[in-house]
Amino acid sequence: MPFVWLVSSSLKPLEKVFIFPPEWIPNPVRLENYSEALLYKPFGLYLFNTMRIVILNIVAIVVTASFCGYGFARIRFPGRDFWFAIVLATLMIPYFVLMVPQFIMFSRMGWVDSFLPLTVPFFFGGGAFNIFLFRQFFRSLPEELADAGRIDGCTEFGIYWRIMLPL
Repeated sequence: MPFVWLVSSSLKPLEKVFIFPPEWIPNPVRLENYSEALLYKPFGLYLFNTMRIVILNIVAIVVTASFCGYGFARIRFPGRDFWFAIVLATLMIPYFVLMVPQFIMFSRMGWVDSFLPLTVPFFFGGGAFNIFLFRQFFRSLPEELADAGRIDGCTEFGIYWRIMLPL
């Protein structure tokens, strides 16, 4: 019902939006509301800014979180499980605890009123939950894929970049 009211109200003149009982089929239909809404603010700029941030974050998360997840899933090193537990423990810290220190840090770096705080942190690990998801994905893949890459002469990074990441 709210969606029907939304669509119906978007086609009415302003003075007919809140009348009771509601008029579900507008008379007259006013399509100019859409052009007025799109011209009221620079939505093209807003869309461009959003797409720029989203695309940068997706690239950053896929590259860095998958790299960390692959390391935790496939490479044996001392303290691997301990460090993965530390990564998972960061999920238990509420964001509100980190918000003020992050703002102070970004302010001292001169990043306030810029897009940098929205994108740069994702290039440093991509977030604990994303690392966890990639680790679980890489653990589910058969070891034979990596063995085939090793037989073909791939380094560990080559296995990650050429075999595991495209999956």
